[in-house]
Order: sequence, then C-alpha cells, then structure tokens
Amino acid sequence: MDLGLADATAVVQGGTQGMGRAAAECFAADGARVAVVARTRADLDATVEALIELGSPDAIALQADITQPDEVERAFRVVDERWGSLNILVNATGPGSPGGFDQLSDEDWLATFDLGTMGMVRCLRAALPLLRRAEWARIVNLSAHSTKRQSPGLIAYTAAKAAVTSVTKNLSQTLAPEGILVNTVSPGTIATETVRRWAASVGIDPDDLYAMMSGIDEHFGHPAHLPRAGAPGEIGAVIAFLASRRNSYMTGANVNVDGGSDFT
Repeated sequence: MDLGLADATAVVQGGTQGMGRAAAECFAADGARVAVVARTRADLDATVEALIELGSPDAIALQADITQPDEVERAFRVVDERWGSLNILVNATGPGSPGGFDQLSDEDWLATFDLGTMGMVRCLRAALPLLRRAEWARIVNLSAHSTKRQSPGLIAYTAAKAAVTSVTKNLSQTLAPEGILVNTVSPGTIATETVRRWAASVGIDPDDLYAMMSGIDEHFGHPAHLPRAGAPGEIGAVIAFLASRRNSYMTGANVNVDGGSDFT
C-alpha cells in the first residue's frame, strides 16, 4: 500500500535500533527523507547507509543525547537548515532502570524519566515549529503494553511510558485544530536487542520467537494470544501507517500491538 510518503520528511528519535530503526526503514522504503537521532556515531552511520540503500538518498545522521536540551536543539536546527519543515516525528527511545520499587533510588527514577519522558518532550518542543510549517504533520510516540499489564521489576520504566501516553493524549487535543495528528503505539513483547539479550541470559534461543514468548509468560506472566514474540518490523509498519498521509482521522489513540491480550 502506498502510504503517500514520497518526499515526506521524517525524524526518528531512537532510530538506529529496534522498533525505531524498523520505522525509519519503512519510511525510507516508501521514498521519505529520513533523519535518525541517536548518541552513537557508528550506529548512526550504519543506519543511514541502510536507509540510503532502501530509498532515502537524503538520509541524515543526527548525533545527539536527548537528555541534553542543547544537543536536541542543535539536531533540529540541522533539520531546519536542510529541509525547512517536517512532516513526521517519531519518538522511540525507551528508558532503562529495571528494578523493583525497593531497589530504585531517586537518581534511578529521575534518570528514567529524563530519558524516557523528557527526551520525548525535548524533541517535541524542538520539532513543533517545523511540523507547523509542513503541509501535513504526524507525531507517533512509543509507549509500552506494560502500562496496562504491570511488572514489579519495571515500575520506573512503566511510569515513564505512562507519562508518554498521557502527554500524547493531551497533545492530540491541543494540536487537532492545526491538523497535526498525534498517536501512541504500545508494543507487547518484541524481539529487540534488549529482549534478545534477556532471552539469552535465561537460556532461551533469542531467534526463537515462540520460545521467547513462553519465557515471558513463565518469568513475567504476560502471555499473548498469538504464542510468539513480535518482530521489530511488525511495530515499524504500524508506526509508518500512523505517521503517513493514509492516516487522516486517527488521533489521540493508543494502539496496542501485543499479539493479543485481555487489554485494549
């Protein structure tokens, strides 16, 4: 399906790995001009090379730490100088700080929100003037299924992602009169590098999506109706639709992509 992304401009924050990279690749394959924001130069260079091969000759690497406001502002100045406007912003970076409530210090909580929530806020703030200049604009923020199905060991992560969902819902209302659509995607168990490393650490083949889901059920009690984990590309495709001109009426939604669950 043609998503209407030819020559569109897109920034994917957290676009060098996992679901963010999968979304960036979808945009590139549909002919969009794609910029990826991340901290590590080697990852940025490898991603941009891949995006060019997929069909985004004007792909841009934006090296920035999203916990640093000046670096975020500098990255979006590059977008402004290069393109002058922006059709799509995707915020895909996820915070760390696993651990139960009794294990986390104030510093752990603050670091998780600084990366997982405020990093998004900084990118939104820097991108909005560019989005407002575009003929059409979309924002997609990555939340998490764990905001509805809790895990004691992910309390800070889940709280930060719940804040992402709340900000998204609020902005969808704020920006609707301007025609800017804002949505959230909440993935379930997806075989990102982080999840693959966890699987390997507990003796699960990280390439076996069925075994991975069995392990998630055993360790966390989070099964899916489809008895396997998802692949990053399955999230990237949903992000790409929500960020495209094909999505012309969905805003303020929180879309579960979790293989089926009792949560909506």
